[in-house]
Amino acid sequence: MNRTDRLVAMVMFLQGRRVVRAEELAEHFEISVRTVYRDVGALSEAGVPVAGEAGVGYSLVKGYHLPPVMFTAEEALALAVGEDLVKQFTDRSLATPMGSALLKSRSVLPRDSQDDLDRLANSTAIEGRARMPAELDRRMMLPLQQAIVARRVVRMRYLARGAEETVRDLEPLGVVRYADAWYLVGWCRLRKDFRHFKLERVRELETLPERFTPRPGFSLRKHLEEGMAKEKWIPARLWFADVALDRARRESFVALTEEKRVRGGAEVTMQTHSYEWLARWLLSFGDMAEAISPPELRREVVAQAKAVARRYDERLS
Repeated sequence: MNRTDRLVAMVMFLQGRRVVRAEELAEHFEISVRTVYRDVGALSEAGVPVAGEAGVGYSLVKGYHLPPVMFTAEEALALAVGEDLVKQFTDRSLATPMGSALLKSRSVLPRDSQDDLDRLANSTAIEGRARMPAELDRRMMLPLQQAIVARRVVRMRYLARGAEETVRDLEPLGVVRYADAWYLVGWCRLRKDFRHFKLERVRELETLPERFTPRPGFSLRKHLEEGMAKEKWIPARLWFADVALDRARRESFVALTEEKRVRGGAEVTMQTHSYEWLARWLLSFGDMAEAISPPELRREVVAQAKAVARRYDERLS
């Protein structure tokens, strides 16, 4: 980005926030703090009313705006989630222009809507498998986002495990993608605890007029990290052919650590919560993947492969 473009982008960045520290600007634009000082000085000399306070940060004088690019609040919310999806599901060539588009939309929104964007960004997390939301998930996403931002209670009819339908009133706190599915994270008034609800199991969703008070100290990211820490993780060593390695890295919702190159591929280590799940995933790669250790995992792969073979033998006989 040349300096002229950066200065324009910096005005948009400031216009989209109440107060910004020099360190935030330096990190966002990948420049030094000293360069931030020079750029802010150049903007002031050009007539852009940037106010600065030592120890607080920079802000634009109230009432100053660049020519508007009109977006509705709903469009801006969609762009906010879209940026996260693009970062996860594509390469940097698309992530950069998506970030620029969000910056432009944010800069022309009213302050209240900018706060809504911040709230939405803090209540959305995407981990692991790179797959866009299914049609049902997409239909659920916007009303859930709106309920999260407005802090409105939602009532849903939910198909629990064992095909039991229940009706729950929830305080929606975030939407998250992990383990190959989208989930609603919320405070369940029936169970009086935090719960995760798979969106594809939601049969009906209604946003109620009632507003709820934010849960003190709740952070979606912290909540997910604490949940992961409570999981019982067990190690596994795997081999993937080169042609399958990229897919394996995309689909695994935990890190694959490459150990060594061998047999036209790579041996990797990872942590899993279930050898049964891991064996099923490995079999989807055919002969392009192998469970190396531990022996329990290899036995599970063999057992599942035999079960599949028996099913086909039965159909052929």
